Amino acid sequence: MDIEYASMKVKLQCTDIKTAHKLFGSNQTLVRSLFSRISAIKNAPILKDIILFPPFRFHTLKNKKGNNLQGYFAIDVKAKTDAWRIILQPLNNDKKPFIPCNIDEIATIVKIVEIKEVSKHYE
Repeated sequence: MDIEYASMKVKLQCTDIKTAHKLFGSNQTLVRSLFSRISAIKNAPILKDIILFPPFRFHTLKNKKGNNLQGYFAIDVKAKTDAWRIILQPLNNDKKPFIPCNIDEIATIVKIVEIKEVSKHYE
C-alpha cells in the first residue's frame, strides 16, 4: 500500500529514528514496533490484510471531544495495553477520503492510507 502523511511532522515520526525516539521518550521497543507497523502497511497489498491481522487490532474511532472521527481508524503501535495508536484514513485512488467510509465494502480495494497521527489517542 501507499502511505500518505497528514503532515511533515507525522512523516518524520514514522520514518526518522531520531524523531521517533523523541516521540516515545527514547523507548526503543515502541520505536521498533512503530517502524514495523509502518513497514507492514507498506508491504500489504490492500487494507484488508491489515484489518485481518489480529495483533494490529484495527478498529473504528468514535467521535470524541467534538472531533469528527468518522472515516478514521486506529491500529496499535505495540499492543492493546499500550496507549499508543496509529490513526489512519483509507483513501481512494485519487487520494481522497471515501464518503461514506463503509470499511466492510472498501477494505478489498483500498491501496492508499493517510496516517493522521501517532498518539496516545485515548488519553
